[in-house]
Amino acid sequence: MVGARLAAVEGLVRELLKEEAPSRIAALTEELFQAAGSISEEDGSAAEVEPRPPGPAPLSSPSEETGRSRASGPRAALGQVEEGAVSLWNWAVTKHTGSVVNDEQRAKLRFVACRLVCLCEGSDPPEGTIRRQILMCMKTGKGWIDIGKADLADGFLEIAMSSIEKLYAKLLKGSDGEADIHVHKADVEKNLFKVLSYQAESAVAQGDFQKAVMCVQRCKDMLMKLPKETCYLSILCYNFGVETYEWKRYEQSSFWLSQSYDIGKMDMKYSVGKQMQAKVLRLLATAYFEWDCNLYLDKALKAVSLANQENLHPAGVFLKVKILLKSGASDEDISSAVAEFLHHEMSLDFCLNTAKLLLDHGRESVGFDFLKSVPERFESSPDLGKITLLHVEFLLQNKRELLAKQKVEEIIIGHYTGKQLLPEALNRLHIILWDRAAKHYEAKSYSEALHWYNYSVSFYTPGQIDQNLAKLQRNMASCYLHLKQVDKAKEAVKEAERCDPNSIFTKFCVYKIAVMEKDTDKAVEAVTEMGKLAEKSSQHEDKLRVDENTGTNLLSLAAQIALENEQQVVAIKALEYLSEHLQDCRQLFAALKCLVRLMLSKFMAENEEKRDEDINSMLTYLTLAHKRLAESFTEEKFTGDMRILEAHWFRKVAWNLAVQFRGCPEKMRDFFLLSFKLSQFCPSDKAVLIAQKTCLLMAAAVDLEMGRQQVTPSEQTELLTQALQHLQACKEIWKVLKLTGDFAKDPTDTLLLLYEFEARSKLNDPTLHNLMESVWEQPQTEVKTLEIIAYDWSL
Repeated sequence: MVGARLAAVEGLVRELLKEEAPSRIAALTEELFQAAGSISEEDGSAAEVEPRPPGPAPLSSPSEETGRSRASGPRAALGQVEEGAVSLWNWAVTKHTGSVVNDEQRAKLRFVACRLVCLCEGSDPPEGTIRRQILMCMKTGKGWIDIGKADLADGFLEIAMSSIEKLYAKLLKGSDGEADIHVHKADVEKNLFKVLSYQAESAVAQGDFQKAVMCVQRCKDMLMKLPKETCYLSILCYNFGVETYEWKRYEQSSFWLSQSYDIGKMDMKYSVGKQMQAKVLRLLATAYFEWDCNLYLDKALKAVSLANQENLHPAGVFLKVKILLKSGASDEDISSAVAEFLHHEMSLDFCLNTAKLLLDHGRESVGFDFLKSVPERFESSPDLGKITLLHVEFLLQNKRELLAKQKVEEIIIGHYTGKQLLPEALNRLHIILWDRAAKHYEAKSYSEALHWYNYSVSFYTPGQIDQNLAKLQRNMASCYLHLKQVDKAKEAVKEAERCDPNSIFTKFCVYKIAVMEKDTDKAVEAVTEMGKLAEKSSQHEDKLRVDENTGTNLLSLAAQIALENEQQVVAIKALEYLSEHLQDCRQLFAALKCLVRLMLSKFMAENEEKRDEDINSMLTYLTLAHKRLAESFTEEKFTGDMRILEAHWFRKVAWNLAVQFRGCPEKMRDFFLLSFKLSQFCPSDKAVLIAQKTCLLMAAAVDLEMGRQQVTPSEQTELLTQALQHLQACKEIWKVLKLTGDFAKDPTDTLLLLYEFEARSKLNDPTLHNLMESVWEQPQTEVKTLEIIAYDWSL
């Protein structure tokens, strides 16, 4: 009886062959793969029948014949399994061609089919069965190698090798003479060659260098009898060389590449060709070069020279020059190497790369001589300007600025005489010119910077509108300002405004000039426009979004410039916009502190009539500080200690301002309330609690005083209600505060009582009776306090 596991696999095969849905095919493929992997040889042998005794079969009755049919059933069942395995194999080929199954699924299905066929082999399979098994095992092993699972290939390749031996023995057994033996041997050797080459692939993939060498050597020994395989084996060794090179195993790579080249020479009729041989030698030279240029210099040079003899290619010449440069060869040797390809067709880019390589390695004489020879070869090329640009770049790199200027001036003359650079080359030239100008600017050589910027301007037509031109004019304006040439700076900025009127950078230039000329109104106007532009999230500059950091950085710089030039009003305006846009808490509080200090110094210098607007500004700054302190809990970089320090600083400022504005009760109350709110971010120690209590008492007192004035009933109600709220908060703080020490002489209890009585009585609060009941129950209440209450009540 066929083994249960084998029967289960057979059932899955039948189900898969009928399936059409891709998702179900994938699931069944995986299930089959797992099931087939668990089948052992016993599952196949379990189906073997007991052999019939030797001798002729006796005559049998129909019933006996039927009995023999039943006895041969297990063998027939194995035949069905084998038939199903072959069908599965063919089905996998068809479905893979139709892209129903992928490479990995095909490999798994081949695994299943091959495994089943091997289990059904029997003790003495016929020649056709062995040949089929060899083919299936080879393809299954190769399939695993191709999807990167070489370890799964080895077993099948071993079975293929064993089957080849079986086939050869079977063929020898049935051969008739020496001629037959040679035919059979040649037949078998083709398969043997393939299996050995696959085993070499598997060994390389698994890092088994010695096994791979052994397999390839056996293949190499067979090439005399199989000359047509020369090209295949040469390319196989090349691929091994590429793989090991990529893994930086240069010793192994050089071995495989040498083998590839040697095999390629064995039979010219079936060789890979000169181009491929040259490619192999170039990679071999590269492997020697990267392995150890000093140790293997001669081998690298020999390999690349052979490559160039086989097939002269730009890559080969370039590599030879590269190796010579690394080895420190003389200019004469390098010139000789370069001369090798001067009479051959080479691309302009190749020539430029070669010149760049020479100049990068400090071979100026050879490099510039070569560069001068290139234009003659590409006179009609539209890319001719690339040569001139490279020449300019290297003249600048070698500090030959005067010669570089001459070259640039030649380009400018050509631009206006019909020899314009292509757009890409012109853009590259602008970059070179700007980079050189920037270097001079950083070195504070502003006149030289202008010289290079003017070269760039030369390529723009009058009236042209371009954002890059605007940026160029701004850069020039900065140079003029450093040179104190304000009128020229104004002209440059005017041109920048024409090209890009809505640029925050242009407004910044206008601002700098206004500050330099001490034109406060113009500077305030410019910084105001900068602030508005910083708010526009869609603002663009040189095709890049001006993000919030750009706006805040410029506003910060604007404030700094104003402070350095002692223009307080302008600095305040810049800091106000800055504080609106800063996201970083530390930067924001630094800006707000600066604003507060500037405004305080402004207070001191102003008449009292002009202070109202500044007082409102100060309230705005402190309110913003409170708002951002509340938001700062979500910012990781702003620690709790930082928050406490900032809160203390701003609460003390608010307190001092409240005290300073005693003559303005409403403002005094607002500052006291702000001081209280800011103090809530501080630890509740005794000093802070006393400050909070005082702030709230003072706020309540101001509300009561304002309620005593000639105000409308609704206004009075609002003021008295606010006073009660402040008093209630004050009571809570006072309860906590009294636990910290002796406050026998503190009048807070009395004040709280009087203030609350006044507010509730004027509001006709029904809870006033309860308040009075609590007063009568307190024996420590002073007579004077009661007299005041009685007097107020009588009113």
